[in-house]
Amino acid sequence: MTILDVNQIRQILPHRYPFLLVDRIIEMDDNHIVGIKNVSVNEPFFQGHFPDIPVMPGVLIIEAMAQTAGVQVLSSIPDRDKKLVFLVSVDAARFRRPVVPGDQLRIDMKVIRRKGTVAKMAGHVTVDGVLVAEAEVMCKLEDKPEETPA
Repeated sequence: MTILDVNQIRQILPHRYPFLLVDRIIEMDDNHIVGIKNVSVNEPFFQGHFPDIPVMPGVLIIEAMAQTAGVQVLSSIPDRDKKLVFLVSVDAARFRRPVVPGDQLRIDMKVIRRKGTVAKMAGHVTVDGVLVAEAEVMCKLEDKPEETPA
């Protein structure tokens, strides 16, 4: 079941191709969110990581976790179009097995603590029910810079 499709996610997150790393949100409430990332052989990072043995970089798995967390944080504020969410820390990151083309990442994030403009979330990523990565991420809300007229 899809709660948010990619077009709805694009209305919440500022990320765009090739850096939008969440395709769907399938669960979401005040303290929990589950995102889906379909990993395709056509992802631009596979050209160099690694050409003959394509493996999704761990930092991009963490980024997908942070973007999923960002959807949860931004969805809960009324003036989200005036805010950005920045990743400020990553703790306890562990990678259990490589992510390869054809995998579908299930990104499960839970709020550990939320105070003011800062949220800390813990999460894990699975492929077909097998744990591939886990981490805690902290993100901070900031005001978007005001656009200056040209």
